[in-house]
Amino acid sequence: MKLGIVIYSDDSETVWNAFRFGNFALNEGDEVKVFLLAKGVECESLNTDKFVVTEQMQNLVDNGGEILACGMCLKIRQSDGSELCPLSTMKDLYEVITNSDKVVTF
Repeated sequence: MKLGIVIYSDDSETVWNAFRFGNFALNEGDEVKVFLLAKGVECESLNTDKFVVTEQMQNLVDNGGEILACGMCLKIRQSDGSELCPLSTMKDLYEVITNSDKVVTF
């Protein structure tokens, strides 16, 4: 199955769980693409003692998942993205949604 995950939260626990779910789906043999939108593009700065978001993100990428980040949302926050969260477009979001069998949002 092709799974699309759209993350628009900046709540550490929510984002951590979204990436945990993505990692679980990868382990089940699914293809996973994550699109970060709005506050979701801040995910690399959400680590806490309990919720190490970047660890889950890196696991997802290391296991074949893909993370894309809204370019406009990054620009609003004066960021250019990163290797882990590359700058992407609405077209990329559209393709994640239209090419996925299921889409979930967090």
